[in-house]
Amino acid sequence: MTEGSLASARLLVFRVGTLACAADVDQVREILPRLPTTRIPGAPPVVAGLVNVRGTLVTVVEGWRALGLPPLSPTPSPEAGTTTGSTIILELGKAEDAANGGQQGHGGTGGGAGAGAKLIGFTVDEVVDMLAGGETTLEDRQGLPGIDPILVRAVGRRDGELFIVLDVAALLGPILTS
Repeated sequence: MTEGSLASARLLVFRVGTLACAADVDQVREILPRLPTTRIPGAPPVVAGLVNVRGTLVTVVEGWRALGLPPLSPTPSPEAGTTTGSTIILELGKAEDAANGGQQGHGGTGGGAGAGAKLIGFTVDEVVDMLAGGETTLEDRQGLPGIDPILVRAVGRRDGELFIVLDVAALLGPILTS
């Protein structure tokens, strides 16, 4: 995404542990309560498992593990029924299509994922807000302690609070290919 498109982007702001993050709303398909997952044998620890979202199996990634953060609360146990937070269902590939002028020719967000888009769940502790372009100040990515700069597209500030705009493809793309 270019600097100009970042300035006009709509962002979903959420917390993973104590870290405030954001993702482009165009990549968010839906937000669900944290769902119990079915563990995938042999999957890396960052993968919580699979969930069934209206007939589609979606791989769910633990947000805190993907970002290399310590867990804020104990890991939810599906057996105990202790699930907190939310699962954000993201469409990888959709924002890249839009940035390239929508050449794929897929319509709205009805039915399944758009052509070439892959659904993946990302667990968060709290969904905070949605910001429209102009409601926040975004700056080029900077070196942030504890966060890989490859995962950061920009740093935002809203009402005096800093948040990072995640490069969702850089964060979750390698997990999908493993």
